[in-house]
Amino acid sequence: MDWTPGELSSDIEDRRSSSGGGGGFGGGGLGIIGFIVLLVISLVTGRNYIGSYLSGGGAASSQRAQNTDGRPYSASPAEDRSAHLVSWTLDDVQKTWEKLLPEQTGKQYRRAKLVLFRDYTQSACGAAQSQTGPFYCPADEKVYIDLSFWDELRHLGGSNADFAQAYVVAHELGHHVQDILGIEQKVQHLSSQDPSQRNPLSVDLELQADCLAGVWAHSTEQRQIVHDADIAAGLQAAAAVGDDHLQRMQRGTVSPESFTHGSSAQRVGWFKQGLQQGTVAACNTFKTGGAVPSSSDYNRQ
Repeated sequence: MDWTPGELSSDIEDRRSSSGGGGGFGGGGLGIIGFIVLLVISLVTGRNYIGSYLSGGGAASSQRAQNTDGRPYSASPAEDRSAHLVSWTLDDVQKTWEKLLPEQTGKQYRRAKLVLFRDYTQSACGAAQSQTGPFYCPADEKVYIDLSFWDELRHLGGSNADFAQAYVVAHELGHHVQDILGIEQKVQHLSSQDPSQRNPLSVDLELQADCLAGVWAHSTEQRQIVHDADIAAGLQAAAAVGDDHLQRMQRGTVSPESFTHGSSAQRVGWFKQGLQQGTVAACNTFKTGGAVPSSSDYNRQ
């Protein structure tokens, strides 16, 4: 992937020097797989075990008390490079959507912020921890990333090559596009109306974000800044965070009814769909008829 490091984007909030230290249950850290298990249990039982872990007597409270020796935080050369890659990707994805979104949907794109943190920080959606992985918070329109996630991604069997990292950023900004289009809000409304559809709707939402990441990847191919090996790394990253792959790693069995992000095949398939078609209209993952915007709703009138 052809990119050039530069100054950090003005849309980056770098909180790494003020974030808390490690921690978790027993000080060992929950890990992304354990977090997903907690998420599945929360969705199935209707009890917010994630919130209890993040804001209760678990990691969040202990993490805030750590890293208080006053020493300035110094990033390693590898982490510094990752920060600049995230920054470059953030600007490129947002410039792409500033052009494509009005053309394809008639909606103006508004820029999101991206927060770099280390171990722990606060978001408008609650505590952000390295164990939860990257996420988008619609309440403050910010993406939260702890750069140590790339090591976790490699542990899960994914690639941490440049384009694999870029795919993750583009996926999270895909959620921002959904927020602008009103899709996030409609999904939340439908989920509250019929809790039995919460998981399927979550899968549709995540797969659409994968597809929207593919739309950005399509533009990078058109501009000849990515190559076949880059795309392969992105697909490997998408497959590594498939629900079936994660569940099989955690417990050796797969429960499709508990999926919240989609299978590896689904995630790869929808990323390819966006990559090949290059349009928002091609990313209608929803199966609920007119309740969620259909492909025709994305076309500019």
